[in-house]
Amino acid sequence: MAAHDMIEVKGLRVVAGAAPGPVTEIVKGVDFSVKKGEVLALIGESGSGKTTIALSLLGYARAGCSISGGSVRVGDVDVLSLDATGRRALRARTVAYVAQSAAAGFNPARTIMDQVTEPALLHRLMTKEAARAKAVGLFRALALPAPETIGARYPHQVSGGQLQRLMAAMALITDPAVVVFDEPTTALDVTTQIEVLAAFKKVVRELGTTAVYVSHDLAVVAQMADRIVVLNGGAVKENGAVAQVLDAPVDAYTRQLLAATRRPEMEFDTLADKTGRVLPPLLEIRSLAAGYGRLDRSGVPAVCVLDDVSLSIPRGSTLGVIGESGSGKTTLARVVAGLVDRARGEVLFNGKPLPAQLSQRTPEQYRQIQIVFQNADTALNPSHSIADILGRPLAFYHRLSGSAAKKRMLELLDLVKLPASIATRTPAGLSGGQKQRVNLARALAADPALILCDEVTSALDTVVGAAILDLLGELRRELGVSYMFISHDISTVRAICDEVIVLYAGRRVEAGQRDVLAAPPYHPYTGLLVDSVPALKPGWLDARREIGAAALPPLGPNADIRELCSFSARCPVRIDGLCNMTPPSLKKLPSGAEILCHHPAAELSRLQTAEVIPA
Repeated sequence: MAAHDMIEVKGLRVVAGAAPGPVTEIVKGVDFSVKKGEVLALIGESGSGKTTIALSLLGYARAGCSISGGSVRVGDVDVLSLDATGRRALRARTVAYVAQSAAAGFNPARTIMDQVTEPALLHRLMTKEAARAKAVGLFRALALPAPETIGARYPHQVSGGQLQRLMAAMALITDPAVVVFDEPTTALDVTTQIEVLAAFKKVVRELGTTAVYVSHDLAVVAQMADRIVVLNGGAVKENGAVAQVLDAPVDAYTRQLLAATRRPEMEFDTLADKTGRVLPPLLEIRSLAAGYGRLDRSGVPAVCVLDDVSLSIPRGSTLGVIGESGSGKTTLARVVAGLVDRARGEVLFNGKPLPAQLSQRTPEQYRQIQIVFQNADTALNPSHSIADILGRPLAFYHRLSGSAAKKRMLELLDLVKLPASIATRTPAGLSGGQKQRVNLARALAADPALILCDEVTSALDTVVGAAILDLLGELRRELGVSYMFISHDISTVRAICDEVIVLYAGRRVEAGQRDVLAAPPYHPYTGLLVDSVPALKPGWLDARREIGAAALPPLGPNADIRELCSFSARCPVRIDGLCNMTPPSLKKLPSGAEILCHHPAAELSRLQTAEVIPA
């Protein structure tokens, strides 16, 4: 081991299963080293072995797996030779782990401060007072709000991005030599992800921590890492400096990963009536308000999630709905599907009013609108075979059974590019991408005109997600189906959609053709979303932070007007005395987009062009 290497992995092999039963090798002789103070990225799809390799740095193998060969050294410790006590000591002081889901890593019944300081107190590394002082320092370094008092809160009282940073504070409190970050921003909104990445990068730099960053997102890795190890099928495909891997990849698999990240925009023809008549939109929504709880006298629900939202989807086209968590995207889909009541407004389907509640819709209206949920794991019954899952909608909508149902089921599997042999399996035996294809096949079993896709690729790897998007495009061409595609990922929406609406806090702040996302001017919130998509080049994050570091001017109190701009508190170009007093008017931009903003298009263009990060 070189004197300045902090980590050295040689010939690492991990197997699933144990003799005399079948044994599968899932990590196949992996070698890499990490210098002190360096950040190494492990990149690959689900099943590539990246998390398994990262966990081996802690001397850990998941249930049903075992480390069968090779060596792992961290500092001067031979990790694989440690007994249980030695591994505990290693995880106390030397190697810390930041998991993908912070929500699963915190106890909801204890304060944040108790949990963040626990590793230091458990191993008697410092006094309670010193641990608390150190935690507050880490909260400040990680750019958390109210660092002095945030520790008194409980996990449910902070946002997902804040909880992810608090998990990093918990990992760093023992001054570990190595920190393993396992996909820590995958579940976050694009804007939150940038804040979390910037905080992680700052702290790792300041503390001189050696880090291993596990991800499937090359653009994120380009901002965080010094070197990249590309994995596929448990083997190393490429190992090089970030710039080399991004600009001159040696391996064909790396090139495939890059191609999936740089998605080209799909081209489609929308369906037209053969007689030349002007057909009404397939779906039209006018001035929709929806939410939860009792309605007040003016018909506004206690929790108003959507307010004054209008949109239309022509036959055979795709509308993208963009916004962060909590913007109302899923509620919008649920209103269309009849799962959430509406307080005000009209929803027209095929030019005719669509009843708000599912129970009042005709079987034909029920069949024609299908919804595909984000998480296939919770959407598919784990105890049913794929044949049963697809057989139910065929029986319900089309009265198919026996050989006719089996024939149609096999056609559906073929349509979503799954082998017929999958029919006898249960969801537990399928990969994430395969489960999402079954989810889609179930919606297609109804033979719908409109499919509501709610973040259908957000839980998937880049390559698998790209394959699902290609499939959606193919189904649209073959079947003429329309989509409402809900996402917080601008590059995905630009790849697959014809038109876009941008939601912020339940209001439609921008609407237009997908080209509205290509260049300024746009609504200030759309600008924030566009500028938060990591570019596939090193140094992008640092340049962006320098540009966005200016503090927002204080804004006077809002007058009690519901129609005011919902984005004004976060808007970098807000105008005091106007944005907090007067509702914005609808403006048309040169791109044809409609926005709700006080700034004229020329002024937005000037402000946003000045903020563009140099290439």
